[in-house]
Amino acid sequence: MSQSIVSTTNLETKSLVFECETGNYHTFCPISCVSWLYQKIEDSFFLVIGTKTCGYFLQNALGVMIFAEPRYAMAELEESDISAQLNDYKELKRLCLQIKQDRNPSVIVWIGTCTTEIIKMDLEGMAPRLEAEIGIPIVVARANGLDYAFTQGEDTVLSAMAQRCPEFQSNKLSNEVEHSESKEAEERKEAKECLDPKDPIKAAPLVLFGSVPNTVATELNLELNRQGIEISGWLPSQHYVNLPALGKNVYVCGINPFLSRTATTLMRRRKCQLIGAPFPIGPDGTRAWIEKICSVFNIVPQGLEEREQKIWQSLENDLQLIRGKSVFFMGDNLLEVSLARFLIRCGMIVYEIGIPYMDRRFQASELEFLEKTCFEMNVPIPRIIEKPDNYYQIQRIRELQPDLVITGMAHANPLEARGITTKWSVEFTFSQIHGFSNARQILDLVTRPLKRQKTLKNLNFTK
Repeated sequence: MSQSIVSTTNLETKSLVFECETGNYHTFCPISCVSWLYQKIEDSFFLVIGTKTCGYFLQNALGVMIFAEPRYAMAELEESDISAQLNDYKELKRLCLQIKQDRNPSVIVWIGTCTTEIIKMDLEGMAPRLEAEIGIPIVVARANGLDYAFTQGEDTVLSAMAQRCPEFQSNKLSNEVEHSESKEAEERKEAKECLDPKDPIKAAPLVLFGSVPNTVATELNLELNRQGIEISGWLPSQHYVNLPALGKNVYVCGINPFLSRTATTLMRRRKCQLIGAPFPIGPDGTRAWIEKICSVFNIVPQGLEEREQKIWQSLENDLQLIRGKSVFFMGDNLLEVSLARFLIRCGMIVYEIGIPYMDRRFQASELEFLEKTCFEMNVPIPRIIEKPDNYYQIQRIRELQPDLVITGMAHANPLEARGITTKWSVEFTFSQIHGFSNARQILDLVTRPLKRQKTLKNLNFTK
């Protein structure tokens, strides 16, 4: 066995170790972000510009939504398009006019694919001209699998949409404060030139970014409201016409670890103040996320410790099934670090965290929280492998023999055939895993294959 394989399987690490094996992206295609974004943004229409292969993929990926009425379509590129024999602008104009006539959406989102990237289609150049002609906003997002991993498709869409958000008018807020505060408060304002976060009239706006189902968004809103924090908006919003106002006086906080490009756009282009916090995945992560936001607004959080302990107590039956079990993340949806941290807190041993892309700045708080969790649970800190090479990963899995491997769909069946219990990582993407109450959803996904494996062993099947 090669030295690189042996060194990576050494678990006696006391600090974070990052490695990059520069393997290919073995992930779900990022254009699949259409499947949840078109449901989240109810007045949108997504136009995927690609080949028939992209169309077949979307048909299969979204086949489970056969009873839904989708608001997406394919602009299929033929050989004549690829060889530049046809006029791309005329064809896109025809499709967009048809979309306007049939659906009349508030926004059309063009999703660029690998093909548009390879043939260098000038989507960003055509969109403003066409937008002026048809009178509907056109947002361009390049969600190609050459440059981006699975969930980064959402990141490119939200990054493009962030630039369409209206400008936050700080004067309006100042006028409201002037007319509502007392003379004493006004003197305090002039002296400190700061806003009191406990008063919703005076509080600096807070925008959360990341696409989650409305039930999850409502729960996170309520959790922050209990601490006296008002949410001024979400990116994406339920309707494109209600995009949140952004500006230098606006605080923003992410709820998914794969939104680093969006965070960069919000900070650099919209001049927002980013709140770097662990992500609200699991009761431990949700508590840390709320506490960090409260600290920024100078609020002492109330009742979070009791709330977290109550959730852990309700999960005890599931926790007994996984304590002491080992798990190996091959890397697919960029949720790996947050999920690993939560499972370590549940009592599992994480051998390796494979991840397609790691932005250490955006995930700095989550990485620090991972270290802290490993220290509290008295377990070694797992290595983090960026862009893992699957060949070497398979060798490490054979050597370590983990109880569970969380992997992309491409590797699940081959591993199962070799006696390795697996779980599709894509299921964590499409499940509700944020907030206190959804911690059970994560454990259900983890315990289900372990229960199945235990049942099969009890049946004593013979080959």
